[in-house]
Amino acid sequence: MLFLVNFNTKYQTTPFSQIKLSDYKDNFKACIELAKSEIDQIIQNSDEPTFENCIAALDFSGQQLDRLSSTFFNLNSAETCDEMQKIAQEVSPWLTEFSNDITLNENLFQKIKAVYDKKDTLNLTTEQQTLLDKKYKGFVRNGALLNEEQKTKLREIDTQLAKLKLTFGENVLAETNNYQLHVTNEDDLQGLPEGAKEAAADLARSKNVEGWIFTLDFPSYLPFITYVDNRELRKEISIAYGKKAFQNNEFDNQQNVKDIVRLRHERANLLGYKSHADFVLEERMAKNPEKVKTFLNDLLEKAKPAADKEFAELSAFAKELDGIEQLEKWDSAYYSEKLKQKKFNLDDEKLKPYFKLENVLNGAFTIAEKLYGITFKEVFDIDKYHEDVKTYEGLDFENNLVAVFYADFFPRKGKRNGAWMTSFKSQYIKDGINERPHISNVCNFTPPTKTKPSLLTFNEVTTLFHEFGHGLHGMLANTTYPSLSGTSVFWDFVELPSQVMENWCYQPEALALFAKHYETGEIIPQEYVEKIKESANFLEGLATVRQLSFGLLDMAYHGKSQTIDDVKAFELAAFESTKLYPDVAENCMSTSFSHIFQGGYSSGYYSYKWAEVLDADAFAYFEEKGIFNKEVATKFKEYILSKGGTEHPMELYKKFRGHEPTPDALLKRAGLI
Repeated sequence: MLFLVNFNTKYQTTPFSQIKLSDYKDNFKACIELAKSEIDQIIQNSDEPTFENCIAALDFSGQQLDRLSSTFFNLNSAETCDEMQKIAQEVSPWLTEFSNDITLNENLFQKIKAVYDKKDTLNLTTEQQTLLDKKYKGFVRNGALLNEEQKTKLREIDTQLAKLKLTFGENVLAETNNYQLHVTNEDDLQGLPEGAKEAAADLARSKNVEGWIFTLDFPSYLPFITYVDNRELRKEISIAYGKKAFQNNEFDNQQNVKDIVRLRHERANLLGYKSHADFVLEERMAKNPEKVKTFLNDLLEKAKPAADKEFAELSAFAKELDGIEQLEKWDSAYYSEKLKQKKFNLDDEKLKPYFKLENVLNGAFTIAEKLYGITFKEVFDIDKYHEDVKTYEGLDFENNLVAVFYADFFPRKGKRNGAWMTSFKSQYIKDGINERPHISNVCNFTPPTKTKPSLLTFNEVTTLFHEFGHGLHGMLANTTYPSLSGTSVFWDFVELPSQVMENWCYQPEALALFAKHYETGEIIPQEYVEKIKESANFLEGLATVRQLSFGLLDMAYHGKSQTIDDVKAFELAAFESTKLYPDVAENCMSTSFSHIFQGGYSSGYYSYKWAEVLDADAFAYFEEKGIFNKEVATKFKEYILSKGGTEHPMELYKKFRGHEPTPDALLKRAGLI
């Protein structure tokens, strides 16, 4: 069994080329059995329960299963196929059952409780104290205090939820893959940049058809919706994008949304919580749904007047330019881009030649080196799961390995949309050895064509920096226990390292390091840099209200127990306070809202805005002292990036910043005050 032993590879990296799909199920069975035997050893130990023989032993158990699970589910997101999705549907209930077998095991819980009850006498470090609290709470929050009948019910709910979330994601991917817009008349592509047109022609050729093909993958969809003059075609692809899994076909997610929401509420009630949001937020900086709703509505109150004003300006501009009487959703990106060009004489096509993917990635590497002393070297002797993936060693100044880094940047059929960071191996310290992490960034950027390298839009540049910020949080981890390492932090804290990293994209000093013309090597002109900074707040009110609308929708679904008869009607009611554009009857956002129905953001979507408050406040400190200031960077590395979840995040933030964050820096940066 490949996953039962440590890999005999460089840095024990995952040997992707040796993994056969047909072997996964046997590996899962074997690794689950091994993990069960490790748990049994803890339970059967006749010595008095201690922190080491119980809490630490539990945290280090199941490591083979963890590696197998992270490998399998990472690939199921980045390089999946029908067979893999079938395996996922089969093994997910096994993992849920195994997880419940642990948290609902009365004998194991009594041992943990015995250690927890005497925690004040144990002289634990802060990290050990946090781990003990987390383990005890984890058991209680997952049913350890329930009676047998309730425990059985909880197992049923968890198994159903695991399958529903997988199905939800599979349906969204299928709907994304099933649509293509085939254009045969070049006149219909007026306004579209040459690079996007060339990519569409390449795609058509690969499918043996004439003309141009556009898909719902972001690098294909976004240029089309932003630049194509043909309003009817923009409408067609926009509606297709918005009705993913909302078409009353085999991939429809409406019932899945209702079932996921219902089961989450049932689960929360079973555990003694008023709602799923109450359950989730107990382990967040925000603490409870009321605080989240107040936070979102306070920001909405400040942003909505700006958004209304911007919407009126955009509407008037579209009417003046093209006689558009009513601005629709498929007009948003198109006229925003036109207005931006008029106001700032700046568009992505002017900027893209300065943002060759390799240069931008090297820029992120250079900035990480200047701030945190980590250097990156591409290596070719580490196995990878697709030829597009690049592999790097992250090294410290003494050439010691800090992390292995995988970069996977282009769309393909088996990869879900979006951008994310994940890990194939966690960092932890055991038997005196600091095991270093294997971190991956997965994105869907504009691919190279026959005549051009991959040239990024500015939005893609900030996305790369964002995911690399998450990556640094994983790579610079330095904790003892795996479950507290890296990004294992409160969910409304996890976006701080990623969002703070985006700030360097707007700094002339940082741009000079990597924004160089791909043909001439010329550094990006200062006037463009000024325009990037000037335009950073362009239509910020609209962007803020849009983001807040998603947070409010999330809280509407999860903030109280309810019956949802009609997903679309429910969504419209939740969007009422943020509505600007007319509704599109054929569209529904909820049925493809993967963040909350497939990913880990249920009752947590607000955390993007919450973390923006933290990031604006944190970056203000860098600006005050200098954006490459060693003292500030060292504190950020020491208290934020390396500490993982070893302390309460507000305590860590105060150690870095000297005080709690205030929203003033964010509102000022966004031009809302």
